Amino acid sequence: MGNLLWTIIVVLFVFWLVGLLFHIGGGLIHLVLVVVVILIVVNLLTGRGTRT
Repeated sequence: MGNLLWTIIVVLFVFWLVGLLFHIGGGLIHLVLVVVVILIVVNLLTGRGTRT
């Protein structure tokens, strides 16, 4: 599940970056950025702890 989440994060970030560079989507770009940030925070909060 973790690999899938990181894949989604990377894909959304790439879409955001392409939209930023080519001025596509206007407000949609910011929405994608917010989704990426939310996914990163969720992944950090629910991520696996260190093994002892």
